[in-house]
Amino acid sequence: MMSEETRKGAEIIRRGGVVAFPTETVYGLGADAFNPIAVARVFEVKRRPYFDPLIVHLATLKDLDRLVREIPSKAERLIEKFWPGPLTLVLFKKEEVPEIVTSGLQTVAVRMPKHPMTLQLIQLAETPIVGPSANPFGYLSPTRAEDVQEQLGDQVDFILDGGPCEVGVESTIVSFAEEGPALLRAGGIPLEEIESIIGKVNITKSGEKGPLAPGMLPKHYAPRTPVLLNWDEASPEELKEKRIGLLAFREPMVFFNFSHIEILSKKGDLREAAANLFSAMRRLDRLGLDLILAEPVPEVGLGRAIMDRLRKASSTLKGEGGS
Repeated sequence: MMSEETRKGAEIIRRGGVVAFPTETVYGLGADAFNPIAVARVFEVKRRPYFDPLIVHLATLKDLDRLVREIPSKAERLIEKFWPGPLTLVLFKKEEVPEIVTSGLQTVAVRMPKHPMTLQLIQLAETPIVGPSANPFGYLSPTRAEDVQEQLGDQVDFILDGGPCEVGVESTIVSFAEEGPALLRAGGIPLEEIESIIGKVNITKSGEKGPLAPGMLPKHYAPRTPVLLNWDEASPEELKEKRIGLLAFREPMVFFNFSHIEILSKKGDLREAAANLFSAMRRLDRLGLDLILAEPVPEVGLGRAIMDRLRKASSTLKGEGGS
């Protein structure tokens, strides 16, 4: 059943507006993917570099036909298994896709979100929509409508409230623009599950001419409070006079007088930890701390995505300031 809020959001998108919307991963910032002016406004609201490509969200495979030239057989198998869901595929685009969406690349990143409200929004808008995370560029991704309101406020035309996000980290990105499939970003679907369907997947870093997909810049997902992931970088003497928060994977054996502790999963469950990651970092960031110490998690399954986000959040420490 379509809600009035969803109808309103779709009408705003059809008119060239910008709407924040929920997905199973994080909240997105939506605009008509075929309206370059509307897409430009998404970049402006996010203060996002124009060389960082966007993911296009779709509701049906007919939408995919409007966006890409061909679908390799391995990509078809992933679509059959994981769509709708937190998997983005990078495929060669059709000429009709505006270059502002793809940052001049001949490929486009596409996914079908697993959130009924978002699928309805896209269907009612009658167009695929771009959907970068609904936050200022480089900062923590929002997992609740309240997070969007806090960070972007009246800069968006409408915020569609679909409740808290289920997965909590962005989608996994796999590219089919290379000789073989390549992992561009770890995310909501573990690499091991993807390889169980299509075999070996290469792991790629950002290209020389800029990012090949969203989330590939080295400094990203960062709170304003400095984050320290490698605890060996700081001596106990340096930390003694600071107000420090701890982002713990599971129940910690506290050896330090932390001002506040956030636990991602008391039972050490990586899926629960991923879902809680951004909201826990946001709570720590609001406390006016001098530093956040983050505990590494095992780099298996969703742990790979969590560690990717933590490394990018902590890269602001080397004299770079907030992102």
